[in-house]
Amino acid sequence: MTPLQRLSENSVRDAGLLKEPLLYLSLFLKEHRAVYYELLGQLRRTGDWEAWIEFFLEGVTVTAENAVRVAGRLRDLFVADEGTINGLGRRAGSALRVHGELKERVVVTLPEVAKVTGLDFRTVSAAMQSLVACGIAHELTGKRRGRVFAYRKYLNILNEGIDSSGENPQA
Repeated sequence: MTPLQRLSENSVRDAGLLKEPLLYLSLFLKEHRAVYYELLGQLRRTGDWEAWIEFFLEGVTVTAENAVRVAGRLRDLFVADEGTINGLGRRAGSALRVHGELKERVVVTLPEVAKVTGLDFRTVSAAMQSLVACGIAHELTGKRRGRVFAYRKYLNILNEGIDSSGENPQA
């Protein structure tokens, strides 16, 4: 078995190292569609694999560099927010558990968080209110019941990471 086969996406996921693919090359290919089709046509006509491989590897490089930038920014966000939560005193434990679920799902409802964390609804509600007060979570619906909460700073970082140049404007 080659090293590439050992590190295939499925084996990495099967080993529990990644839950989802980390590199989305399709966005790069879509953004550079004209070059992509031009090089595919050139490959068919002339057999110029070098130009195609160079383009493809540029896409992998840009995508990987962006993923590393985004992952670093998310790590920094999580550390900062966990520090804020730890300052909540006795409310920190349940707030950290709710925060953990926000890191996993980004947009949640209180019943979903209660089910996953094993905390009762009132505890989840109080913890989420603490996260809202700290500016970590944001309520999206404006309702009293059936409320939906988002980890907006997390979403903002993900959206900033989707930049056509592959560069993060706020890095």
